[in-house]
Amino acid sequence: MAQPTGIKARYTRFMNRWHARRTARGAQVTAFVSSPEPRTIGSFARGRQMVAGNYLFAGHLIEAKGTSVWDVTAPTDSYLDELHGFAWLDDLASVGDYSTRELAQDWLWGWIDRYGAGTGPGWTPDLTGRRLIRWINHAIFVMRGQEQDASEAFFKSLGHQTKFLSRRWQSTEPGLPRFEALTGLIYAALALEGMGGLATPAIEALARECETQIDDQGGLPTRNPEELLSVFMLLTWATAALSDVGQTTPRAHTEAIARIAPTLRTLRHADGTLARFHGGGKGQDGWLDHALAASGVKARQADGLAMGFARLSGGRTSIILDAAQPPRGKASTGAHAGTLAFELTSGRRALIVNCGSGSSFGTEWRRAGRATPSHSTLCLDGYSSSRLTPDEREGNEPLADGPTHVPIQISQVPDGLRFEGGHNGYLESHGLTHARTIELTFDGRGMAGEDMLLALEPEDKRQFDKAMDRAQLAGIPYDIRFHLHPEVDVALDMAGNAVSMALKSGEIWIFRQDGNHKLDLQPSVYLERGRLKPRATQQIVLSGRAMEHATRVRWSLSKAQDTAIGIRDLRQDEIDLSAET
Repeated sequence: MAQPTGIKARYTRFMNRWHARRTARGAQVTAFVSSPEPRTIGSFARGRQMVAGNYLFAGHLIEAKGTSVWDVTAPTDSYLDELHGFAWLDDLASVGDYSTRELAQDWLWGWIDRYGAGTGPGWTPDLTGRRLIRWINHAIFVMRGQEQDASEAFFKSLGHQTKFLSRRWQSTEPGLPRFEALTGLIYAALALEGMGGLATPAIEALARECETQIDDQGGLPTRNPEELLSVFMLLTWATAALSDVGQTTPRAHTEAIARIAPTLRTLRHADGTLARFHGGGKGQDGWLDHALAASGVKARQADGLAMGFARLSGGRTSIILDAAQPPRGKASTGAHAGTLAFELTSGRRALIVNCGSGSSFGTEWRRAGRATPSHSTLCLDGYSSSRLTPDEREGNEPLADGPTHVPIQISQVPDGLRFEGGHNGYLESHGLTHARTIELTFDGRGMAGEDMLLALEPEDKRQFDKAMDRAQLAGIPYDIRFHLHPEVDVALDMAGNAVSMALKSGEIWIFRQDGNHKLDLQPSVYLERGRLKPRATQQIVLSGRAMEHATRVRWSLSKAQDTAIGIRDLRQDEIDLSAET
């Protein structure tokens, strides 16, 4: 993704470079105050992949065995960001053998030699914070067997980066970048000899960010679940670092953790992964549960919304819906037009999904992933429920003209739970409100859905009539899409009136409709960071035309009768190194 080119962005980059060079003087550090303990979790498979010379970053694979990552020509700015952020050090440390340690040492001291004086693309506050956390976490791993001069260079660089961060963290955008910068500064200031004076201002600043950026529901303005998990982990790491040196965590900080944990539990599918909305992925395996356990917060979110998402669960089944207005302004540059879209997971297996973020596959895929047709919801006349507005950063456009009113209600019915919601994203263009009702049985074996398009007010009906005139009275076309996970085996049944879906666990699910609409299987994609290209999959599509002021579509999704109530899902997922994130 191209870097911003505006005057403010250019000035920020200039000041980062200026302070990166200036803070190289006088930042003398010789030791840790205490032996640091690693808290970040890496991927063994990705670590082995790098040792083999397969460098997979930001969706790009470069095969260059025996070549330093710093000698590789980076294909994108995102690729460079991942290199200079050093999160890959988690993966090498998870392997931990002698040859892997040598590789990590070569790359780390290679960075110091090339960029340690304050040059290069890695000198931004968020990347510096991310890098400091990894260097300190894995200091014992990378320092073993090093000579005195290498040790001195390592500590000097840590001091240099800490000084830089103390001066430049304010220049980061509020949200995840600023949380990364401040947590890295706290980590370093508490761990490094002679840097303790920088800790208190950073601790206070992080507490203020918790108050302004974490809302009463424990959510972020971006409404990105994976981003919320990242912030949550940073806050728990900062708390642990403060505890290690006997310092008390500010109340605003601990209260933010207490608000976020129940929200993340709401956003957690039955298989332990995150719901994929607004640019967020499913999260790295195990990170969500590990972070929740480390927080010590046992509370769950009360009935209603969590960061604008609703959750229905029964038996082995979880459903998570986007049930609020999409983000606005700067917070919406990664947001998706997926209002009232849902995902469904049964046990360890995802069934209904959203396509996800295409950001690692280029601008066009990123834009396509944000559109309404890439979500499991209704799309009217080819329009997205929210539109993208032009921006200086291609592919990074904010959302506009989207739903401003998203009323919802969650209630209990005799045999399960009911979600009712609606949005006015198509009101201005077509005079229609999209309303969706979903019911899930307590045992999780069946759900019933209903989508309606309604012209409610006299002005709405006039707008709908104008749209009908433009369509020459042929009706307003709509599609209701249900994107399937790539590992679902799917087939049309009953002369095209039903769809059967088989999960690897052995469960069989059946999709049916009210018989008044065209039912079809169409190609789809599953966009997942860390892969080389989008994964091919399929989607169920219900198509029709709105001819009147009220259109109703009923459908259902249920387990086949011969599917057991309890299934021991012991089948191992296929190992695909390119899928590791």
